[in-house]
Amino acid sequence: MSDIKFSRDETDRIVGKIKAHFNDELDQEIGGFEAEFLIEFFAKEIGPYFYNRGLADAQTLFSEKLEEAGYLVQELEKPTI
Repeated sequence: MSDIKFSRDETDRIVGKIKAHFNDELDQEIGGFEAEFLIEFFAKEIGPYFYNRGLADAQTLFSEKLEEAGYLVQELEKPTI
C-alpha cells in the first residue's frame, strides 16, 4: 500500500476538525503544525487498519452481490422437461 496523501484542501479541512475536536472535547488548543503532524501519524500508523477494513467490507459486499447475481442467472434457466 502506498502512503496516504491528502490534497491541501483535504488537509486544511482535517486540520480544522482536529483543532475543533481538541478545543471542544479536550479543552486544549492545538496548532496547525501539530494537527498536520497528527494527521501524518494517523495516516501512517492507523490508516492501514481503516484501509484494510474498507477492503474487507468491499470484498464482503462483492461476494454477496456475486451470489445474488448467480441466483438471478439461475432464475433465467428454461425448463428442460
